[in-house]
Amino acid sequence: MTLELDHEPHVLIVDDDQELRLLVSRLLRKNGFRVTGARDGREMRVALSGAAFDLIVLDLMLPGGSGLDLCRELRATSAVPIVIVTAVGEESDRVIGLEMGADDYICKPFSPRELLARARAVIRRSLGKVQGERPSGSQKYEFSGWSLDLLRRELVSPKNVAIDLSGGEFDLLLAFIEHPGRVLSRDQLLDLARNRTADPFDRSIDVQISRLRRKIDAHSDQPLIKTVRGAGYIFTAPVQKLR
Repeated sequence: MTLELDHEPHVLIVDDDQELRLLVSRLLRKNGFRVTGARDGREMRVALSGAAFDLIVLDLMLPGGSGLDLCRELRATSAVPIVIVTAVGEESDRVIGLEMGADDYICKPFSPRELLARARAVIRRSLGKVQGERPSGSQKYEFSGWSLDLLRRELVSPKNVAIDLSGGEFDLLLAFIEHPGRVLSRDQLLDLARNRTADPFDRSIDVQISRLRRKIDAHSDQPLIKTVRGAGYIFTAPVQKLR
């Protein structure tokens, strides 16, 4: 299974565990990726100053500086997709990482197939090439004065302000827009927006919805995404497809 990109995807692995870093690098290289390794935040910055990356795999437990701080630093200056790596029991760190703008997470220990699947999915989303591609008949949606351009992956407010969305936030909004007026459960949103089966302890959708709501509500007279207690969420605005 290939990414069907016009270039070899370049991944930056930020992890102080040399053995794991080498293992992940070998795995990705064997599957069509170009890989650069970094042990900490300093080496990460050096790498970023000299090359462009399609994905950063960022361990949260790093010497000399928290991976969460590095995630915040990255999001302040870059939209490069980020997959954070956490220990199984560190749910709070995963949630904070997602709130800071990470696109996905993976828990140690992880299987090679899972890492490959996450890396490919995040890169696809960032390029607008989600698996199971959307119908091509409509490339733009409008709702309550907003517009969402699928080709540019751009959201514009009623006052013509471009809203910066992470890959996960964009796909979540698109899932709502393609099912307006319909209550969607967390499980359905996980499947629609992230191509992942539901985990009863997975709070990533709730975090992404919270981030997306804050961005939209700051430019709206009324909330467009409402909570339906015990059932899920509903997108309340009428949606028009533009041909």
